[in-house]
Amino acid sequence: MAETEHGAAEPAAGTPPPTDRLAVTRHRLRLAGRDLDYTATCGTVVLREESEKEGVAEKEKARASVFFVAYTLDGADPATRPVTFAFNGGPGSSSVWLHLGLLGPKRVELDDEGRAPPPPGRLVDNDCSLLDRSDLVFIDPVGTGYSRMTPGEKVAEFHEYKRDLESVGEFIRLYCSRHGRWASPKYLIGESYGTTRAAGLSGHLIERHGMYLNGVMLVSCALDFASLRFDPGHDLPPVLFLPTYAATAWYHGRLAPELQAKPLREVLAEVEAFAAGEYAAALFRGARLPAEARAAVARRLARYTGLSEAYVERTNLRVEIFRFCKELLRDEGRTVGRLDSRFTGFDRDGAGERFEFDPGFAGIYGAYAAAMNDYVRRALAFESDAPYEVLKGLYLNWGWKDYANRFANVADTLRKALAMNPHMRVLVANGYYDFATPHFASDHTFAHLEIPETLRSNFTVEYYEAGHMMYVHRPSLERLSASLRAFVGG
Repeated sequence: MAETEHGAAEPAAGTPPPTDRLAVTRHRLRLAGRDLDYTATCGTVVLREESEKEGVAEKEKARASVFFVAYTLDGADPATRPVTFAFNGGPGSSSVWLHLGLLGPKRVELDDEGRAPPPPGRLVDNDCSLLDRSDLVFIDPVGTGYSRMTPGEKVAEFHEYKRDLESVGEFIRLYCSRHGRWASPKYLIGESYGTTRAAGLSGHLIERHGMYLNGVMLVSCALDFASLRFDPGHDLPPVLFLPTYAATAWYHGRLAPELQAKPLREVLAEVEAFAAGEYAAALFRGARLPAEARAAVARRLARYTGLSEAYVERTNLRVEIFRFCKELLRDEGRTVGRLDSRFTGFDRDGAGERFEFDPGFAGIYGAYAAAMNDYVRRALAFESDAPYEVLKGLYLNWGWKDYANRFANVADTLRKALAMNPHMRVLVANGYYDFATPHFASDHTFAHLEIPETLRSNFTVEYYEAGHMMYVHRPSLERLSASLRAFVGG
């Protein structure tokens, strides 16, 4: 294998070109009181682009192989049967979370709160699967799962916002063409950065392929990154994260007795009003805030976060998320999770400013990784010696050419797609214990979506007493499943 001047590997002479590799198996699932016979198609599809040499078009060049798992109901009419394309986020996450946690015919076994049993992880039939309402296609973007670039391709060709849309969009086009799904009602569902991708695709599919969607499902929204990134002089995130701080403190019993006695939603209503009003106004005034008013805000912040007034003062009234995760239960030597703040962990350094690992992620990662690696071979009959990349740190070097030197905001792409396709509906699911994409930040994004009131009825917004992957919590799984089924069935 040779190296190019850009550091990308070139295929050795005589290396056979990549080809599609598919495995097809048949299964049965008992769901909603009836037996569903379905076909699973699993494997890799080669993405090709027409290449040019000195301005002359040459044959199509293989650029990448994309791994997917598709479930189709036997005997259904593709012209009326919906098809849902699903992916997770990161960037750098495979689709395993939505696949084996929420939508697919199998799910990872967890207890009702979302804790995994002793390893290894195992699968059970998913009685909350969406398969009775829609065919399902789970996509692993390039660099995740078994999806890989063709040797010779540069990383920047795929690990960039717009190029990611192009590759995932091309896979969706290919799938619809090869499997006769252009006439089907079509839906997207994305989680976390997958919502960024879904919003982008809602516009890209229209403008590039003329493909209009029936609906987009956004699980744990990340559309406006200005609402999520803590930076000096940027006072929006402290305001938008405060309700999640309060929810977390309430869950762990760190609020005053009169607040602990209230239902969570009542507490959040009070905190959200303070955050959007007095707190936001105080941060806006900065050093112009009088000392008496500053002290009053510090008292309210301490009351709603479970932290001390002295600590809040030392943060200059701006509690950063990783500091909160470390500080809330510091006296117990515990940290709270970022993806799901109901979960706690222990660090070697109890005096640090950040946790060593995210307890909300560590609690389920092993179960999902083991279950997927076993399932794809044993049940889906796909073999590969390559590692199945459950989650890689592609986000560390992700490209944002269209948003250079500014916060990325893809909400306007969704707005334009709605304007062009007013029949498209949007479902938004938020977790109250999610620090990765807080619910109040999601609310802020959609409140600032510049659409007419007639289109606001296209949105359904829901909240769950769980974290980023709210479906690991059994009551939330059941509620979310019912909502998705109604959404697609409608």
